[in-house]
Amino acid sequence: MTTEATMNLTDSAKQHIEKVLAKDENGIGLRIGVKTTGCSGYQYIIETAKEVNAEDKTIVSNGINIIIDEQSLRYLAGTELDFTREGLNSGFKFKNPNVEESCGCGESFSLKEGLEK
Repeated sequence: MTTEATMNLTDSAKQHIEKVLAKDENGIGLRIGVKTTGCSGYQYIIETAKEVNAEDKTIVSNGINIIIDEQSLRYLAGTELDFTREGLNSGFKFKNPNVEESCGCGESFSLKEGLEK
C-alpha cells in the first residue's frame, strides 16, 4: 500500500539513495525501521528493500520509495532523512520530532512519552 509522505528525504539523501539503488538491480526502494535495542532503547534500521511485505507501507518522498513496517511508521512520522558528509565521515542523519533524546554514542534514542509500545 502506498501512502502520502509522512517522512521526507532531503535532496542529498535522495541522490545517495539513487546511487545505492542503481548498484542493486533487485532494490525497489529504501527500507527504514525502528527496533528495540541500544543504550537508549531504540535504533534505526536502514537497508535496501527487495520486496514489500503485507505489513509494510510504501511512502514516496522526493521520488524514492520508502518502505516502513506498520509498527515503525508511528515512530517515524514527520521525520526528515538527510545524508551528510563531515570530513571523511558520511552517513544518514535523522531529524525525528518523536525522539526525546539520543544516547551519547548517537546510535540509539528514546521516544517521547506516549509513543512507546
